[in-house]
Amino acid sequence: MTRILIVAEHTGGKLNPATAKCVACASKIEGAEVDIAVFAADASAVATQAAALQGVKKVLTVENAANAEPLAAVLAPQVAALAANYTHVFGPSTTFDKDLMPRVAALLGVGQLSDIMAAESAYKFRRPIYAGNAIVSVEAAADKKVVATVRVASFQPVAEGGSAAVEAVSVNAELPTHTRFIERSAAKTGRPDLQTAAKVVSGGRAVGSADNFKIIVGLADKLGAGVGASRAAVDAGYAANDLQVGQTGKIIAPELYVAVGISGAIQHLTGIKDARTIVAINKDPEAPIFEVADIGLVGDLFTIVPELEKALG
Repeated sequence: MTRILIVAEHTGGKLNPATAKCVACASKIEGAEVDIAVFAADASAVATQAAALQGVKKVLTVENAANAEPLAAVLAPQVAALAANYTHVFGPSTTFDKDLMPRVAALLGVGQLSDIMAAESAYKFRRPIYAGNAIVSVEAAADKKVVATVRVASFQPVAEGGSAAVEAVSVNAELPTHTRFIERSAAKTGRPDLQTAAKVVSGGRAVGSADNFKIIVGLADKLGAGVGASRAAVDAGYAANDLQVGQTGKIIAPELYVAVGISGAIQHLTGIKDARTIVAINKDPEAPIFEVADIGLVGDLFTIVPELEKALG
């Protein structure tokens, strides 16, 4: 029997929507039983949210003071121990799980499968290569555990309405002492998280300066959107590194993606190709971004964006 353990990603007592997308991936495997593991100091709130996801059979809570902050080095031995009764261990292909899952795989003595974008069977999956320009089918050994990250941009989250059982479990695992939490430093913008936002507005090199990048932020705030940037804009110092969208940044799939002053290099397009609606604003009518855009506006961004803001009220 295929038994899949999904490691819940959460912050501040809220379940990351990426976890629901992992459930969507796991649910595509015929006959699979899907459980979610919540590691926290107090897992009650997150467990309740996880139990409401359709397709989840059971939610396992592992409460430990050491799990108050998600540290990959601390969680990995616990996940590996909990995985004893499972055939698969999944986590979203986010920044944190790209740190956690390789550690889990190493502890279990298996290789890690990255960026699952489709499950053809319990041991056969599709994943992108060459910056998403090609898709390959890969088959994992059926006699070993499968540890994998799920490309969340390829899945819609499962709906709520489930009623999974919640069970507290204890894990016998030696936790490392060489890694400890010191502090968390994160910008508080009040905007949606870039990787989970339904709407994203990104700026490119054509914005011209860090000061001018405020025009991107202003439009995003009008739309209630997350803020992103191309690598060129980040390299030029217009935006912070954690806002970078693309092959070497964040892979996202919002309902609406607005690309302002972004030419559309293949590395950037890799990060947005699963967006539902792409709007491009660029003064160059031959810019590659228009080849993938659903709506294209040719013109000066410094004229168009203020007009859009005005129209939005």
